[in-house]
Amino acid sequence: MTTLLVSQRNFDSHVTPAGHPERPDRIRAVEEALSHDRFAALKRMDAPSGDLTLAELVHPGDYLRQLAQARPAEGIARIDEDTFISSGSLDAAATALGAGLLALEEVALGSVRNAFCAVRPPGHHAEHDRPMGFCLVNTIAVVAREAQRKFGAERVAIVDFDVHHGNGTENIFQDDPTVFYASSHQWPLYPGTGPESFTGVGNICNATLAAGTGGAEMRAAYEARIFPALEAFNPDFLLISAGFDADYRDPLAGLNWRPEDFAWLTERLCHIATRLCDGRVVSMLEGGYDRQGLATGVAAHVESLMAAG
Repeated sequence: MTTLLVSQRNFDSHVTPAGHPERPDRIRAVEEALSHDRFAALKRMDAPSGDLTLAELVHPGDYLRQLAQARPAEGIARIDEDTFISSGSLDAAATALGAGLLALEEVALGSVRNAFCAVRPPGHHAEHDRPMGFCLVNTIAVVAREAQRKFGAERVAIVDFDVHHGNGTENIFQDDPTVFYASSHQWPLYPGTGPESFTGVGNICNATLAAGTGGAEMRAAYEARIFPALEAFNPDFLLISAGFDADYRDPLAGLNWRPEDFAWLTERLCHIATRLCDGRVVSMLEGGYDRQGLATGVAAHVESLMAAG
């Protein structure tokens, strides 16, 4: 079976201020990287608009109303120091969700082995009741709930290799033993959460990495902490919050990962998923703010997904 690439045609509907690191050019870099001949075997689909009311699976009932009230009729409004919303942001958020839901369905039905969704805005910092950290809706959390609700998954695992801790995803699932959340992240760094001592109800596994460290330290942390915990959880689906800001060129962090590190990690996660859940993997783009670092990281990630398929 093949790997699915879900693209988001309206990625530039979510407008951020000039110079903001989370900008439409990120998706252009990803699309350019994945246009090369070596990705010709990808199955490619455009993201439909998803039903944003499904956000209520992980956010309060009035969450979308609050976002809609914050959204300006024109221009850009600020939610917090780093997080902005424009007139088209909820349309972009709807197609980002639609991408995840389409990928989930294609993987669940066996049409493809695994999938990568090239979408924005990211989602893993959005907590149960608070958008933050460039994130409006916690897309991957909604996809995890849909895997349970629509496809009967008893256990869903989320592995997050963004350089920043996914405080939102952890916040949403920290009391739910049916969802496993693991994160590797630079420590200390924004948002200041994710100590290794916090384990939720036994379903949270954090691996902290010191500034300046690279692939060797990352591999050791996954081998010692995250992979054993993931295998013990034995998920029915594996979701990946795929951030590429651990790249050595990224301006917002200080880790030293190289493209081969993203490839190794993806390969190992797919190998585990093959044994535990028939290779069912859905990966969604989170961070990554250096154009070249993002492009090479995504290329390495998707090549490894294709090799697993």
